[in-house]
Amino acid sequence: MTTTETQRHGDSGGRGINEITGAIIGAAIAVHRVLGPGLLESIYEAALCVEFDERKISYARQQQVPAFYKGRRLGTYVVDLIVEDRVASRSRASPKSCRSSKRSCSLTCGCWPKSTGLLINFNSPVLKDGVRRAL
Repeated sequence: MTTTETQRHGDSGGRGINEITGAIIGAAIAVHRVLGPGLLESIYEAALCVEFDERKISYARQQQVPAFYKGRRLGTYVVDLIVEDRVASRSRASPKSCRSSKRSCSLTCGCWPKSTGLLINFNSPVLKDGVRRAL
């Protein structure tokens, strides 16, 4: 499978945004507890998908999403994970909290009609310090 192919798993349970983001963060904390910091982003993303499968959280991996500006379609980009068809999630493993990654998460939300996003930096000693929410 290539990185541009879409993987869809689970089914949506009609959860609210706060419940979904809480579930994503809980799964990310579980991954971080086992793997710790210092691995590749792709490893964390794959491990997060395992957690989602076990927790019956629906997601689409490496999803191509249309980008819009003032109601006009600009093109497409690839989102790491779309969870419950409502939250865009980006996994990072940067040694520092990266401004460009935060901006990228915010732009993803600005272009995507479903406006909630999470940036999860797995290279944080304490994962909760590496989680940023963009609205």
